[in-house]
Amino acid sequence: MNSIRILGIDPGLRITGFGVIEKTGNRIQYLTSGCIKSGEGELPERLKVILLSLREVIQNNQPQQVAVEKVFVNVNPQSTLLLGQARGAAICAAVLEALPVAEYTALQVKQAVVGNGHAAKEQVQEMVKRLLNLPGVPSPDAADALACAICHAHGGQGLGGFATAGYRVKNGRLV
Repeated sequence: MNSIRILGIDPGLRITGFGVIEKTGNRIQYLTSGCIKSGEGELPERLKVILLSLREVIQNNQPQQVAVEKVFVNVNPQSTLLLGQARGAAICAAVLEALPVAEYTALQVKQAVVGNGHAAKEQVQEMVKRLLNLPGVPSPDAADALACAICHAHGGQGLGGFATAGYRVKNGRLV
């Protein structure tokens, strides 16, 4: 059976989360995840840290596809612009490695992973832990990146794409 390795990215200027999963048939398996901290320097240097760090993640893990969370509009236009630049650096890291990039809104990711597009961060973290059989709850940024990869692995189809045997869905949660 063919496997596909997917890198999920949750871009942020301060912290960029990443997560790598492998999909084989209907099964998904956790490979790695983490956070890239860009520091407090000048913007170009911080973007360089994101770009080079994600290229290293790509080279070390050899994903075939990349899923990136789309920017939402903040109340503060400056924050939105900075987030967009971090997102651009993340996309460039994938494109420089000749990888296809899919983009998903936070609403799509939450709907696919939790079953509720307005789920809290804690719900996303818990569902990622359950779906990937992790021993602990991942950090919010790593969980968002893994959720993005899971969303892509299942075509953004929501819980219908997951093996949920043994669980019941109530209010967008597996119980």
